[in-house]
Amino acid sequence: MVKAISYTVVAFALCVGLFIFTDLYLTRQFGEFSTALDALYTKIEDETATVEDGNAVRALWSDKKEKLHIFIPHNDISYIDYWLGECCGLLKNGNYELAIGKIEVLKEIAKNLPDAYTVRLENIF
Repeated sequence: MVKAISYTVVAFALCVGLFIFTDLYLTRQFGEFSTALDALYTKIEDETATVEDGNAVRALWSDKKEKLHIFIPHNDISYIDYWLGECCGLLKNGNYELAIGKIEVLKEIAKNLPDAYTVRLENIF
């Protein structure tokens, strides 16, 4: 009986630890991505952004998404790829007005996506 309770307590503690680690990790990864998006947003607003700036954000995201596949579904990751690809294409053509709309969508996704995978009451039920 004591052994079963001990195993249950240990399993519960491991789950709580995993949930805390996941929350902190996702928050940090998307925080860094959001910072890069904010910098790109400022450059697009000033109409000084280049394709290289977009590709730098894309490279940062590419590095992050390799590790994020463990924690979030592939569809959410490909959704960010889609919007980022459109933004880079618009930067290539110098269409800053449309590119700023794409960056705004990306900023919202980067802000809201980690919250969808944290351990909260509304995410459990």
